[in-house]
Amino acid sequence: MKRIVVLLTAASCLAVSAAIVTAEDFSKDSKAGTFGLSGEQKAMFSGKVVDILCELSGDCPANCGDGKRNLGIVRASDNKLVMVSKNAQFEFNGAADDLLAYCNKSVDVDGLLIGEDPGVKAKVYMVQLIRLSGETEWKKAELWTEAWKSRNPNATGEGPWYRRDPRVVKQIEKEGYLGLGPKVDKKWIAENQ
Repeated sequence: MKRIVVLLTAASCLAVSAAIVTAEDFSKDSKAGTFGLSGEQKAMFSGKVVDILCELSGDCPANCGDGKRNLGIVRASDNKLVMVSKNAQFEFNGAADDLLAYCNKSVDVDGLLIGEDPGVKAKVYMVQLIRLSGETEWKKAELWTEAWKSRNPNATGEGPWYRRDPRVVKQIEKEGYLGLGPKVDKKWIAENQ
């Protein structure tokens, strides 16, 4: 048993060392705008758009789940799965609507990697620009808000989308704004006005 633990530890150290040595600088030629977030790095690279759950579990519905799943990119240079968590819009909107048209296709992307210690810890990606590999024209990754409006035509009114989203409204009605129930919310509001 000790021998197995020692071998696994050695293999892990070698893998981490290899990642540090081969960590690429993806910032070269990037045109991404910065957000001023801790650990952000501009990153432009190529890869294949994939359904993350499919990649991790083998559960692979057609067309990357038709927009009902998170999508990522398997980076061509190192075969790493990059979790794409945000698009180019100012609000923290997801990127599935922007990536879905590229399901299982090779793309070039430009955006920001967010994380600590390059090459060692997991990072997430904020895609700002996307194009099919080989094309010259970039598209801004900003489809989420319009896609949300078409999915929620009855969510009318003023203010940001999340104040009108039926799923959010339902959750607040059930759990309250603080997640402790409407009674706790009512008491807190009365005490803090």
